[in-house]
Amino acid sequence: MNFELDEEHRMLKDVVARFVREDLIPLENAVMAREASTGLHGLTDEEERKLDEKAQALGLWGLDAPAELGGSDLPVTAMVGVHEELGRSITPYILAPDSPNLRMLMITANDQQRERYLAPYVRGETVSAIAISEPGAGGDPAGMTTRAERDGDDFVINGRKIWISRAAKADWAIVMAVTDKAKGARGGISAFIVDKGTPGFNVLRRIPMLGGHSTYEVAFEDCRVPATQMLGQEGKGFAPMQARLSSRRVEMAAKCIGRAQRALDMICEYAPQRSTFGAKLSERQAIQWWVADAATKIHACRLMTYEAAARIDRGEEARTQVSMIKVFATEMAWEIIDHAMQTFGAMGMTKELPLQQMANDTRLMRVYEGPTEVHRWVVARALLGTRR
Repeated sequence: MNFELDEEHRMLKDVVARFVREDLIPLENAVMAREASTGLHGLTDEEERKLDEKAQALGLWGLDAPAELGGSDLPVTAMVGVHEELGRSITPYILAPDSPNLRMLMITANDQQRERYLAPYVRGETVSAIAISEPGAGGDPAGMTTRAERDGDDFVINGRKIWISRAAKADWAIVMAVTDKAKGARGGISAFIVDKGTPGFNVLRRIPMLGGHSTYEVAFEDCRVPATQMLGQEGKGFAPMQARLSSRRVEMAAKCIGRAQRALDMICEYAPQRSTFGAKLSERQAIQWWVADAATKIHACRLMTYEAAARIDRGEEARTQVSMIKVFATEMAWEIIDHAMQTFGAMGMTKELPLQQMANDTRLMRVYEGPTEVHRWVVARALLGTRR
């Protein structure tokens, strides 16, 4: 059993670490100041353009995309190291293309869709969104009510989606809809690609979230799309959607590891410098135990995440393991960042340190892509044999 990345993948992780250290972290003060004054957490177009150019020059483009489309075809295990390093910075930058939607397209897209959507996506020329959650359905995709009904050579989509990231700027969205109400999640859910500007595809409102982030509510009102826009087979959109969600959850766990490691590093750097009541913080048992527990949990989470990623790379069932790391990583990072904020005292409460943004981002992660409680339920049902 190998507990180390291959040399090639370690070298890649080192390159990403340098990119984060030299290009992302230096932008953090500007990003934090912008969020404090405008309430929006993001990059300017010029900042994003420069980062794109640097990332491409370093070979960090299309890392897990198909080789035949110009990507590096990296396994999920290699991407864990990449996302762990990216997770160390609060600068909101994503290496193109966004891996989870990429992987769903790789599983389902036909030749025409690969040329029209996947290829430009790999090149970083388009932005995508995915529309799954609905008002009232939340973390239960089986409760989906958005319908797609066949009408000749088209499907007509009607319904409402919520908590959709990037909906306003996306060039196209993957939309999950019920095509057979009787079967529901067991053979009745299909996926469609809906282009921006398609009549009936309406972005209703921006929803401000914690830490300057935003999601959107969208409505589909007699939104007509050709049947050729269906991803994969009719009624078989649930499994590829779950594969997409598994990829996102592994990515989230890796970013939580990086975020927690940075918080721990900040504690270890600050505690020996700060004295209270005649002793260094580093001499206080509370701080020492926080440090020891943090290091232990980060190490455990890293091993768990690599094991789940390796299962996915081998094509094995990994649903339980992915749910485990979704719970453990987000709760672990939340605890460690909270302890770091407590260590820094009043300064830890300010928007002049990255800790507050790390906390906001992690708090969101405890809910999106399935809240902690749902994933604990998934694990428990698997162990107790009660999965339907």
